[in-house]
Amino acid sequence: MVGLGAVIFALGRSKYYLRHTAIIGAMKKTPSVSSRADPSPQPKPSIKGKKLNKAWLHDHINDPYVKLASREGYRARAAYKLKEIDEALGLIKPGQLVVDLGSTPGAWSQYVRRRMSPHGAAVGDLDGTIIALDLLDMEPIEGVQFIQGDFREADVLSQLELAMQGRQADVVVSDMAPNLSGISSADAARIEHLVELAIEFSQNHMKPQGALVAKVFHGGSYNAVVQRFKDAFHTVKPYKPKASRDRSSETFLVGLGLK
Repeated sequence: MVGLGAVIFALGRSKYYLRHTAIIGAMKKTPSVSSRADPSPQPKPSIKGKKLNKAWLHDHINDPYVKLASREGYRARAAYKLKEIDEALGLIKPGQLVVDLGSTPGAWSQYVRRRMSPHGAAVGDLDGTIIALDLLDMEPIEGVQFIQGDFREADVLSQLELAMQGRQADVVVSDMAPNLSGISSADAARIEHLVELAIEFSQNHMKPQGALVAKVFHGGSYNAVVQRFKDAFHTVKPYKPKASRDRSSETFLVGLGLK
């Protein structure tokens, strides 16, 4: 039997994932109409749908990374994706300036903050600068400067440049992802656009020897995205962390050294 605390934790994290629209935002949805305003009967969820939701919740609650995130104080299991990539390539070091694009709910910023702590702590001394950006609000993380907004807008970009204090980033991490429509051509274009934004941001605000870690998806846009990375970076490494679910089409590209 699943405990209430586990259910609350699982639902909270899933809500973050479903709402995670990152820095450029998502397509606006038509506001839902309440049952009082619309007296017409609503279709009941199918038995198959209920079984799928129950199966997903069961798998999520029993996911070892969800349990680990709960024990170690991370807001989402996504922290372990960046952790695996970082441990394999040695990207994040104390003293750096790291920019986290699409940061909400904050698991990647939490990981970076611990990497920059002399003792790996979530609070206390911090050797480095972390700036997080997202369209969605993010609960505060000690030592992390958060900017809510779209970095393509002049006022938001000014806030970012002020926070960077004339410095260039050592590492840019991007967990940005669009709301997927199910229309492959449209989704491919949205994904490619997000990656393009992350690359352009890095070209304008990152050191030449810096690194970009960006989430991408296998599908219609994947080859074009990989080619765009190769055009921008001397070295490009694809990485599928163990923490990324096998059935997920997501993978990560790491670009090292700007051309």
